[in-house]
Amino acid sequence: MRNVPMDGKTIILRIELDTQKVYFGAAATAIEQAGGDIIAIDVIQTGRDRTVRDLTVKVSEAATSERISEALESLPGIRLINVSDRTFLLHLGGKISVQPKTPIQNRDDLSRVYTPEVARVCNAIHEDLSKAYTLTIKRNTVAVVSDGTAVLGLGDIGPYAAMPVMEGKAMLFKQFADVDAFPICLDTQDTEAIIAAVKAIAPGFGGINLEDISSPRCFEIEQRLREELDIPVFHDDQHGTAVVLYAGLLNALKLTGRNIADARIVVCGIGAAGTACTKMLLAGGARHVTGVDREGIICRDHHYPNGMWQWYAEHTNEERRNGGLAEAIKDADVFIGLSAGGILKRELIQSMAPDPIIFAMANPEPEIRPEAAEDIVAVIATGRSDYPNQINNVLCFPGIFRGALDCRASCINEAMKLAAAEAIASVISQDELSPLYIIPSVFNQRVVEEVRRRVVQAAIASGVARKQPRE
Repeated sequence: MRNVPMDGKTIILRIELDTQKVYFGAAATAIEQAGGDIIAIDVIQTGRDRTVRDLTVKVSEAATSERISEALESLPGIRLINVSDRTFLLHLGGKISVQPKTPIQNRDDLSRVYTPEVARVCNAIHEDLSKAYTLTIKRNTVAVVSDGTAVLGLGDIGPYAAMPVMEGKAMLFKQFADVDAFPICLDTQDTEAIIAAVKAIAPGFGGINLEDISSPRCFEIEQRLREELDIPVFHDDQHGTAVVLYAGLLNALKLTGRNIADARIVVCGIGAAGTACTKMLLAGGARHVTGVDREGIICRDHHYPNGMWQWYAEHTNEERRNGGLAEAIKDADVFIGLSAGGILKRELIQSMAPDPIIFAMANPEPEIRPEAAEDIVAVIATGRSDYPNQINNVLCFPGIFRGALDCRASCINEAMKLAAAEAIASVISQDELSPLYIIPSVFNQRVVEEVRRRVVQAAIASGVARKQPRE
């Protein structure tokens, strides 16, 4: 059966009709009987005995598009060339492009942007490498680097299939913070090869955004690159999630009258994001954090061959709790889920402290859906855009990199991440704060501006800024 893409509203069918064998009306009838509604017809090519047309068809469900395809293919004289939807059409040829900042209109322009005049600029940079920031795109570029091993909810789909996600990330950088980002998908899963590749391309970039690299390799890759490069390296799956989570938690704690130092917090799912979220919580003053994964509560009494879990055991669960999620969550104030859909049941929430805070961030299916728990929680947030309080990394990475680039920070440190979280939280005023509004919209223009401002301040205060930007 044909693999038919679907966006839930319209599909576009390109068909070729042999006009000696079939009339267009037969195709229209087949589409209607299969549950489709033709809303536009475009003639692409026509000849003596053949015609190619694009049909825009409104459909109600994915199964309908399958039925339409099968109905058309069963008609003699009709060839179904392609089925697309608006999402696929948007991706045709990729979603981004490179545009020159100034046109080349004559020989003089050519000589200045290229040979021979460009040699003077090259020599200036050769004599003073810092001039690369003023005389090349380095001052405003970020490489979005992935190996395609942990893409969204898709897992290890490889570098080719990961490209649409990295292109989308580059679009978000440009749209929200005017940062020029380039998708770089590497055809290797070898840790040393990835580190070497990123170091080799680093001269052309002002920052590195690591994306969708599986755990635990992502930890070593980020750590090594942070140590061996003099530009910011940021693994968004870890730290972007942590920053936005912490921003939402600050407002949720404020709304429920809690203090982070006293709150009992359970983190479910101790992978890259869960570990980074915990580090952010500890840096923000949390003292009572317990982590739980499929193997149970991570406890100081055990030794873990996984180095990150061993670190986790040594820095959390001061009560030395054992057991699983049920034992971890009892009397907790906050549940932070970065695990799997549907694992948080109502009875577990009812065992928590009064007015519990739930961050069910598993995607695409949260640990518990808001409608299944909204009557027994004080605040609930998810990673989904179709519910209030979406924990979305887009709130974080554009402003963080905008600030880091503007002050030419050598890294993105914990102080800058805390500043970014506090900036995001501050966008919502006390009067606006409510159980359904603890985190601002990704389209709130104040977010990037405030994150950028506070990140620059934190970079300067912590000594990693190499430039004092103009406000």
